[in-house]
Amino acid sequence: MRVFWRIMSYTRPYRNFVPLYVILAALAVVFGTVNFTLLVPLFDILFQSTGSKAVSLPPEPVFSWNIIYFKDLFNYHFIRILQADGASSALIYVCVVLIASVFGANLFKYWSFCVINTVRTRGIQKLRDKIFEQLLGLHVGFFTNERKGDLMSRMSNDLSQIEFQVINAMKSIFKEPFTILVYFAVLFYTSLELTLFTLVFLPLSGLIIAQVGKSLRKKGRDIQNFSANLLEILEEAISGIKIIKVFTAQDYVLKRYKNLNKTYADTDLSMENRRELASPLSEFLGVLVVTGILLYGGSMILSPESGLSASEFVTYIAIFSQVLPPAKSINTAISNVQRGLAAGERVFELLDSVPQIQDRPDALVKTSFDDKIELKNINFRYAENWVLQGINLVIPKGQIIALVGASGSGKSTLADLIGRFLEPQSGQILIDDTNIQHIKQHSLHTLMGFVTQESILFNDTIASNIAFGRPQANQSDIEKAAQIANAHLFITATEQGYQTNVGDRGGRLSGGQRQRLSIARAVFKNPPILILDEATSALDSESEQLVQEALQTVMADRTALVIAHRLSTIQKAHQIVVLHEGRIVEKGTHDALVAENGYYKRLIDMQSFG
Repeated sequence: MRVFWRIMSYTRPYRNFVPLYVILAALAVVFGTVNFTLLVPLFDILFQSTGSKAVSLPPEPVFSWNIIYFKDLFNYHFIRILQADGASSALIYVCVVLIASVFGANLFKYWSFCVINTVRTRGIQKLRDKIFEQLLGLHVGFFTNERKGDLMSRMSNDLSQIEFQVINAMKSIFKEPFTILVYFAVLFYTSLELTLFTLVFLPLSGLIIAQVGKSLRKKGRDIQNFSANLLEILEEAISGIKIIKVFTAQDYVLKRYKNLNKTYADTDLSMENRRELASPLSEFLGVLVVTGILLYGGSMILSPESGLSASEFVTYIAIFSQVLPPAKSINTAISNVQRGLAAGERVFELLDSVPQIQDRPDALVKTSFDDKIELKNINFRYAENWVLQGINLVIPKGQIIALVGASGSGKSTLADLIGRFLEPQSGQILIDDTNIQHIKQHSLHTLMGFVTQESILFNDTIASNIAFGRPQANQSDIEKAAQIANAHLFITATEQGYQTNVGDRGGRLSGGQRQRLSIARAVFKNPPILILDEATSALDSESEQLVQEALQTVMADRTALVIAHRLSTIQKAHQIVVLHEGRIVEKGTHDALVAENGYYKRLIDMQSFG
């Protein structure tokens, strides 16, 4: 129930709609009840009027807010018209009342659905916004450990289950109990003894159906997990379709998908069969209850002491038959809610994830970089093995510092630590003698620009990718950034220039073009600190030359940390820092390190030999 009420809390801003829905639904129920209850005395009077003309006109009833008044008012006008104008006019009167009553019932029902749909849609909108906000607020390491398909499934499939299985159940939860109460009020009025007999069997029927619904929740969670796994395989297949074809792994990937899809289908089939059991089971139990009423009520009619007439008994059975549909609707809603709650658990697991990296309450806003970045005795590990140990490094303002080393030596991790995408287990990272843990992350990232080996572009125009996050950017500033990044010429050669869409992940552009757009994006931001993580390692020689020229222009007046795979690109750095197995083993200029004939010289010799 805790998950259910947490879901409902997202509809709280629209709680004023709930009383309105209850009122409209109540009016729909009342009009629907009037449809039925007024016709029963009608048939009784018709039988009397056709068999005898001695039907007397009762006194006009005095107004009061209860169904008996409306029943008596209907009888009064019906008999009056019957006596004054004949049976044909009375029949017309009945038809008019019936049409008006049915129209009122359906009008209020429609309005009530409009209200509850507003609550459902806006509540899910708020929940979806909250989940996406939560995702953007989580630390980068969270996405390394989580599967992308699972996160996407929680945003799509799980939310759909919550929307259509849980919040939609509000229609039944708020309306149907009231409907049952109204009908039972009429039943009690018709026969107290027979209704008390009925109430002995109904709770037993509800308990049996509830046991079926309880087993659906675990299967519902399994279904959502399998759905997430399927989405994960699909996303990987689309992203890696070239690799799949090159390695002729279509059969392997297809078999993997089919096996998981079969497990998903089997579980879904089992759950749906069990869920569908609630409907026929409730109907069968309802028939058993009606049969019991027929036996017990029939004996009451045969007994002259009971005071229950045959017409009253027929009326009772007809009204009781109207209790079964809302009771069945409640049972179905409860079964559906179980699957929705399983999805809700997965969604709230994500919402309850606490970012490991958070701003301190007293964190300050830093708007400038004035002196240096300093790393003091930094130690970091992802799991058991240390990735960085005893790192001490000073990056003065205005200098280009290069990080080199073999793969796995900790270069990218060190850059992520400076950007505070990761937190060290020990040590400090200072900017202008201020620990970055005391700086608000937003202001820290404002001081930095990143260009990574993988050019991350978004499915939007070239202009929007360069001015990412600044929709009101000046076009001349965008073009200036592109010119600095050696990108202006190829942009203007495209069909729509700066308004050309780059496609999914920039797929309509070459690798060198994507990388130059990434550099242009960093230039447009104009940060004082620039971090380049192997920005040219994946490029061909011609593209590398263009990108390298752009980088030299960009780094001219900035502090830059350059992670380099090709050592020929960082020979002009003010200082080269050599990492080996997570430790700094050498520091110095290119010439000095070559002269030392140490680890850096061996790296150069290996690349030259290669």
